[in-house]
Amino acid sequence: MSYTLAGIVERLGGELIGDGSITVRQVATLERALPDTITFLANERYLPHLKSTTAGAVIVGEALRGSLGIPHIVATNPYSYFARVSTLLNREPDAVPGFHPTAVIHAAATIGEGVEIGPCAVIEEGVVIGSHVRIGAGCHIGANSSIGEHGHLYANVSIYKKCIIGARVIIHSGAVIGADGFGIAMDEGRWLKIPQIGGVRIGDDVEIGANTTIDRGAIEDTIIEDGVKLDNQIQIAHNVQIGAHTAIAACVGIAGSSRVGRYCRIGGASGIAGHLNISDHVEISAHTLVTKSITEPGTYTGAYPFEVNRDWRRNAASLRNLGELTERVRALEKALELRKKGKQ
Repeated sequence: MSYTLAGIVERLGGELIGDGSITVRQVATLERALPDTITFLANERYLPHLKSTTAGAVIVGEALRGSLGIPHIVATNPYSYFARVSTLLNREPDAVPGFHPTAVIHAAATIGEGVEIGPCAVIEEGVVIGSHVRIGAGCHIGANSSIGEHGHLYANVSIYKKCIIGARVIIHSGAVIGADGFGIAMDEGRWLKIPQIGGVRIGDDVEIGANTTIDRGAIEDTIIEDGVKLDNQIQIAHNVQIGAHTAIAACVGIAGSSRVGRYCRIGGASGIAGHLNISDHVEISAHTLVTKSITEPGTYTGAYPFEVNRDWRRNAASLRNLGELTERVRALEKALELRKKGKQ
């Protein structure tokens, strides 16, 4: 795909400064841009690169309006505008209607118009697939599940029975939706499995990364609301609810029955304990362990920075004795207070 700058502004808005007839075919970084590419500047630390870029055009904020020697598009949010331009120039191909001869499709499944089903995919009884869905090679969709229109399942996605997937959902390879939650009960020295009879409900415009797992509910459903973005290798346990437009980075684990609010951002390798509530508009820094509910919006951090090993050992030893040290300080403060009162 290629567009003139004038054509981009006509479709996406913004203000064009300079020659609108210039055609761009791709996006690029400031350092590696070519005359037929468009780049962006959203961080002032990259200003030096702007002076030497060979890009055909650049997307900038209001502060740089008219100050550049090359055509530029002024946008309120240069980074999000860049994302929209990249989407325009790199549109995903539409589904190619048809079923590969090796696909196994149950006679009682309902398949919408324009659906593409790849090699060795398995569609079980009672499945409903909306129009123009793309299902990659080796995908397995369990009985009585449904997928909304214009969804895209990459190769080897597994969706267990009775899972509801919304419209325009992207699920990357290796993801597993609807596996049993970790429900067990101790009985006379052995573990008993608790049947997981709930399902999974995923809203519209959700993206789920490679090898991410979303467990089905124990009794009620696990719920992922509209617009949620999940990175690779995330574990979401049974009965978790994630609010709309929340973004979660790789390797996060969320234990059972926790609720995450809307518009939250959770950094990589963080963990959320079970049965907690996280407010809307919460940002959790990478590697943070959350062990109690968060009731107010804001940024929360619990990571302990790395350091030279001998220093870490010394500080870790101090942390282990922190409780004892706290009690000793309290005792000293109490004794000091009594002494002051005695002098009075």
